[in-house]
Amino acid sequence: MPQGLRQALCDHLCMNIVKPCVVTLTWALTDAQNRPIDELKEPTEFLFGGADLLPKIEEALQGQEVGFEAHLHLEPEHAFGDYDARLVCFEDRKLFPQELEEGMRIEGLPTGAVTQDMPADAIYTVTEVYPSHVVLDGNHPMAGMALRIQLKVLDVREATEDEAQRGTVGRELLAVVEAPGPGEPLH
Repeated sequence: MPQGLRQALCDHLCMNIVKPCVVTLTWALTDAQNRPIDELKEPTEFLFGGADLLPKIEEALQGQEVGFEAHLHLEPEHAFGDYDARLVCFEDRKLFPQELEEGMRIEGLPTGAVTQDMPADAIYTVTEVYPSHVVLDGNHPMAGMALRIQLKVLDVREATEDEAQRGTVGRELLAVVEAPGPGEPLH
């Protein structure tokens, strides 16, 4: 095999994880009591050095290569933050569609909302629906949770210029838009 071809193959197959590159991972995510939360059985790509992975996961992956496995414990401050009761509010039931149900997620507060100092761009989970009002929670569904993640690196490649510019391969880690029902996995 010519030296140049051997070098090119090794560069791809032996590529270390450095910013910006794309890592292909599988993982199992549990809470601190090892109750399953999420499992990626199908290999999934994430941009390393962008917005796709939590900083502590990137820290563990830095400099590693294909075949690397890690078992990480993430405290809330290294995952989705502590639960913030100030992100819970009550709004008039009349501001919402009739078919509103607990567990639904909405982007921002509805027009006519009266709660002061709530983030306009937050994703709110409907936690309770009453005849007179609705309870909304702007915390990430996993805020306040310590997490355990077992991950494996299956592939590493250079990020495209577009991926590096956007800061993502196209999906965020655990970006829960619709909260799963009890016992349902995220994926």
